[in-house]
Amino acid sequence: MSHKIIVPIGPYHPLQEEPEYFQLYVEGEKVVDIDIIIGYNHRGIEKLSESKHFDQVPFLVERICGICSSSHPYAYCLAVENILGGEANIVPEKALYIRTIIDELQRIHSHLLWLGLAGHFIGYNTVWMWAWKYREPVLDMFEMVTGNRNNYAMFKVGGVRRDLKDEDIPILKKMLDELSPGVDLFRGAIMDDPVIKMRLKGVGVLTRQQVVDWCVVGPTARASGVNMDIRRDEPYGVSDRLDWKVILEKDGDIFCKTIVRILELYESISIIRQSLNKMPKDGPIDAGVKDIPAGEGIGRVEAPRGECFHYIKSDGTNRPVRHKIRSPSFMNVASDKVSAVGGTISDATLTLAAVDPCYCCTERVAVINKTDKCKVMNGWDLIKLSQEKTLKLKEGYYGRPE
Repeated sequence: MSHKIIVPIGPYHPLQEEPEYFQLYVEGEKVVDIDIIIGYNHRGIEKLSESKHFDQVPFLVERICGICSSSHPYAYCLAVENILGGEANIVPEKALYIRTIIDELQRIHSHLLWLGLAGHFIGYNTVWMWAWKYREPVLDMFEMVTGNRNNYAMFKVGGVRRDLKDEDIPILKKMLDELSPGVDLFRGAIMDDPVIKMRLKGVGVLTRQQVVDWCVVGPTARASGVNMDIRRDEPYGVSDRLDWKVILEKDGDIFCKTIVRILELYESISIIRQSLNKMPKDGPIDAGVKDIPAGEGIGRVEAPRGECFHYIKSDGTNRPVRHKIRSPSFMNVASDKVSAVGGTISDATLTLAAVDPCYCCTERVAVINKTDKCKVMNGWDLIKLSQEKTLKLKEGYYGRPE
């Protein structure tokens, strides 16, 4: 007779960078079921957006995620520009190229960060150190293009906030040339290493049908042979003017997820090079949008983890009346329910990390008061509740309040 036991992972765990809790049900070493319990991050981004001017919201939403912090402001701007008639009809030519360059630099940054962590997770710390070594010049390029290494403050409705200097373009090209051998290094180190293949092949498998059933997006979906990429399927920036291809693998295991991300680095480098070569030398970078009419719009961006979706509703004032965000991790994390089951406990932590989860991106809270029995608290109510709890803790520790 089998006997299930519970093995907890989280809320704080060395292989999960953010707070989340996975409850594994195991028989021996085999995982037979998993409960995914998230809800440790509530920052109220969507509600805060309703109190900000349309031009302030990009600064807010780029702080949803520090790794892919251009995806959210880009998707937001596309949503507002959708109300105005579409990005292609509003944003100046040069700004479209600058947007694309930032978007692809971010993909390189994110994939290298994940690759380094993946190496660390499996005990391959050489990959970790080298991946983060090559990530540094990418951040230097960000600083050259935007003035910042993270939270780039570049996107605005109708364009970008800062021009790219002509004298910086040769430097950026040289830095890209120096980055390419690093990608070659990772490709050889990962694809030709028999130990890594033994550790990752056949682990955390998502079949093509499971990807479709669980609505998985991004590299996690493409590793199972699902041919989808927002940059091609619903082009934005100048992605439809450049020569690049969607990277696909077919086995859906962690090894394929790794290969997809490594090969996507080559495509991103190529896209940036082409953008630097084709970008107009002169011209405006901002359409000077002043007013947003009433209406609804959506913005979709292929973030490093997959489709990032923003919905905006405007009533014609200078603030959104509704802002809804769906990050790629919101879709991908749920697939752990099938990819982690059937593997061993030691495989589970790798499988959970293989989708490159971002829980700060994913989580938000909505309270619907259907009955009078449920009290909806505002911000001040929550502060008061916290103060009361702190007082009780002090009474329990000291015996009486100070």
